Amino acid sequence: MIYSTKVREVGKDSSEFISSGMIVLFGSEAPPELRPYCFIIDRKPLQDSIEIGDVLSINDIEYNIIEVGNQVNKNLRDLGHITIDFRGQVDDIMPGTLYVEKKSIPDIKVGSEIVIKAKQYEDKR
Repeated sequence: MIYSTKVREVGKDSSEFISSGMIVLFGSEAPPELRPYCFIIDRKPLQDSIEIGDVLSINDIEYNIIEVGNQVNKNLRDLGHITIDFRGQVDDIMPGTLYVEKKSIPDIKVGSEIVIKAKQYEDKR
């Protein structure tokens, strides 16, 4: 496991990003002007770097990670802050965005678990 956390607060305007196919995670230190748009999470340590091919799981629904912005690992580690893009496409890579395969966004509530797991390698022996 690379990362595991729980949602502690759902911003009242978080649906504005959901309607665009994205969610924003932020630790409890989220700036007041951004907090209404975010899912506030417990800031936890990263156990390893997130890479393409790893798996994001929200409420046990899995999403393959297709791209990782170059600031995702740092921002998640330092601030608990990333954007997750569920549209399944990568046009311009935003530094703080984690891109996953196209699937619907689950119903995220207080207590929802967010996990990132390392990719599984087949044993070719």
